[in-house]
Amino acid sequence: MSQWTEGGAGQTALPYPYYVDIVTKRYFDGVDNKNMDKVLDCFHDDAVLTEVTSSTVHNGKAAIKAMFVKLFADFNDIWHGNFVLTADPQTNAVCSQFTVLITPAGSDTELRYENCNRFYLKGDKFQRVYVYMSGDNLLKEGDL
Repeated sequence: MSQWTEGGAGQTALPYPYYVDIVTKRYFDGVDNKNMDKVLDCFHDDAVLTEVTSSTVHNGKAAIKAMFVKLFADFNDIWHGNFVLTADPQTNAVCSQFTVLITPAGSDTELRYENCNRFYLKGDKFQRVYVYMSGDNLLKEGDL
């Protein structure tokens, strides 16, 4: 593959079920079960995750891991579901709309979000992820 560009030409198309699997069965299942290895295995080392609605950028797998360490500590229960996915194999990209139910640590109050993520893959892993949240940013910077 020549120089990678987000959504650019020359991507290696993967089978549609692969996109569904990496987004729902690996990434979000890993988040919901607080399985850090499963989550991080979806990302390249130099991947970038951006929470767009607050302009929070996590550069590289170490920063993404720190963000998830904080998220997992700050919230007891996390659930993602009601997925609507659209994949574009020609640009190796996936758009996913979904519901998030999340309970802050020390609270019985469940928060509900309706979010949308845009995933750009380089080969078979995430290189860029854009998160659009319907409420306050839950993906804060963690300690590196």
